[in-house]
Order: sequence, then structure tokens, then C-alpha cells
Amino acid sequence: MPLILETIVTTTSPAGDLHLVPFGLIREGEEWVLAPFRPSPTILNLEANPVFAASSPSDVRVIAGAVTGRRDWATLPCDRIPGRRLAESFGHAEFEVISVEDDATRPRYRARMVHSASHMPFFGYNRAQAAVLEAAILSTRLHMLEPDKILTEMRYHAIAISKTAGPAEREAWDWIEDKVAAALGRDEPVLARAPPSTLEGAFPRRQG
Repeated sequence: MPLILETIVTTTSPAGDLHLVPFGLIREGEEWVLAPFRPSPTILNLEANPVFAASSPSDVRVIAGAVTGRRDWATLPCDRIPGRRLAESFGHAEFEVISVEDDATRPRYRARMVHSASHMPFFGYNRAQAAVLEAAILSTRLHMLEPDKILTEMRYHAIAISKTAGPAEREAWDWIEDKVAAALGRDEPVLARAPPSTLEGAFPRRQG
């Protein structure tokens, strides 16, 4: 199986509108593959402007936000390509598409990295952040899985949240919990909400 890095991919439309979305970036030798499912704004943007940036977010709420309708995150201009990249990131890379394997369901955009940069130190892995990532991916597959399967996985990921989450990770988890609960018609969360006093003022709020 290939190495897949979970990143935040940004592309731009012909009008200059930014599209920000979590994507698994597939490594194949010295090249990288982006394989979005149709229909997708990413596909339309790459057809018009075949470049993209991939960022490693330092705030896991960016990933949770992107899958729950919260996409208003700060970006900065890219260094080598016409586009923008996530501002709050450990690092980012910029890519040019060199070939396209067309497909009616999931085309593959093969790209070469033209630039990469680090922006802040990475001090260590966190289980709660990994749990948010897995729950975010799960939340994009609610139409494909049985409710019991979804709840079993959410309960497992909730263990890491309860033991190792900081305020940002906890808020990200709650966003995903709300999405899953709405899809399943549930009122009771898998993990009881943290008291508001433990969240307020702990980090800057985002729009959306």
C-alpha cells in the first residue's frame, strides 16, 4: 500500500476563489497523486489551474471544520505557484500537475513538488488529534456505513479524546459529534460535552 499523508489541500478557481479541503495525498515514488471523487470543486479548479498546495495543519480544528462546514481559515500566498496555503501549519508543499488519469468516478492528478517549507516546530504526536482525524474521515462516510459501525468507531476514538485532548481537540471533536448525531438522528453524544468554562478563552475563535 502507498504512503498517504492527510493534509489540507487548497486550489483556486479561475475567478480566484479558494477551495480548502482535507485530502489524502498519495506518494508514488518521487511523485504525488491527488484523487478526488466526482463531483468536486477541486477537480474543476485543477482543470482550470493545475496547481495546488498541501499543508499540515497545526490546529486539528481545521480538519474537523472543513468536514463540518467551517472553512473560513486564514491563508497566505504560496511561494512558487499561483495560489494560497494554510497559514497555521507546521509546513506546506506546492505542486504542479504533470499528468491526469481521467476516470468517470475518481480521476488521478499526478503532480511533482516544486517547493516545500517548514513554518513552526513539531514537538510530538497527540492521540486526541489522531482521533479527531479518524472521526473526521468517518464523518465523510456516514452514507456508506451502518449506524452501529459508526457508533462503535466513535466510541473507540472518544477514549483518546477523553484522555489526551486539549481545548482545541475537544472543540473539533464536538463539531464532528454534532454532524454524526444529526445524521443518525441521535440526541445523546458519544462523549459528554466539556463544561464551557474549560473551553472559553482557551484559544481564538474561528468564523463559521
